[in-house]
Amino acid sequence: MRAFLAAIAVVLTFAAASATGQQTPAPVYGEAVFVVSGRGWGHGVGMSQYGAYGQAIAGRTYDQILAHYYTGTEIGRAGRKEVRVLLAEGRRAAAVSSNAPFVAVDATGATFKLAKGSLTLSPDLRLPSEAEPAAKAVSPLVIRPTKSGLLALDGRQYRGKLELVSQAGFLRVVNVAPLESYLQSVVPGEVPHGWPAETLKAQAVAARSYALANLEKGKPFDLYADVRSQVYGGVASEKPSTNKAVADTAGEVVLYAGKVATTFYFSTSGGKTASAADVFGQSVPYLVSRPDPWDKASPHHRWGPTLVGARTLQSKLGVAGRVIDAKGTATPSGRIRSLVVST
Repeated sequence: MRAFLAAIAVVLTFAAASATGQQTPAPVYGEAVFVVSGRGWGHGVGMSQYGAYGQAIAGRTYDQILAHYYTGTEIGRAGRKEVRVLLAEGRRAAAVSSNAPFVAVDATGATFKLAKGSLTLSPDLRLPSEAEPAAKAVSPLVIRPTKSGLLALDGRQYRGKLELVSQAGFLRVVNVAPLESYLQSVVPGEVPHGWPAETLKAQAVAARSYALANLEKGKPFDLYADVRSQVYGGVASEKPSTNKAVADTAGEVVLYAGKVATTFYFSTSGGKTASAADVFGQSVPYLVSRPDPWDKASPHHRWGPTLVGARTLQSKLGVAGRVIDAKGTATPSGRIRSLVVST
């Protein structure tokens, strides 16, 4: 997904012709070639985003879309209202600003009223105050906007509060934000904001569920702002259409057996999703292979053939002059489990 971008890989249907075989004549190359073609883009588990697009075009609603990709699940309500998103760590300084007057409160309860504009904080957390030019705050320092203001870190605006923690001479910055505000940034980063409303709502529920099912344990924050969780770009990422999708599904999550499901999603299935057992090596009851004929609009629904000359492959592998062959082993959902290249 990008919800699981660290695992994204092209899923291949590999048709390889032996460098010594007769299946693929290649007079133009003057050599045998390996022919690679395939379907799909992404790890293949859970909701195909282009499939969700196709289902919405076909008139299906977001809850029907989610039920198709997450077998045996239902829509429920989230209990959590707020998330803690790591924006920066290991920093020697952090530039915090606001477009309106703002307030900082430290661990002792001391309050610092700050004029609109920018200030740069170092790990000693010295702040301008009415009593002295630079008063030292006690970590953690929580910076809050006024009703009319937004806070920014390094010029990028975020909703909610910023928490600065000084530790071992470095700063950690965490954005404490309403869950729905977090999603307003995440959803348009995952799917085009001009897609059908039902697709955007399906994505909103999947992203909300994925976040809550994958909160970091034993850390002073819940989520990363990058592909380790979901990509979170702050206010600049928001779009009216995806904000509406988040609002229309506010608090809704995918549940399995009463618990929030890990709702993996990805770009394109090529006609069939993969099971978690096939891809991650662990069976999950609601993440099974499903037929998915709706993602034909994707440029990756079918791709190839890509031709790779035997001499090119021999050179890359450092086996020039040797006979070379390749054979793939498929998973039950039709994806390559392993590819053996032999000489």
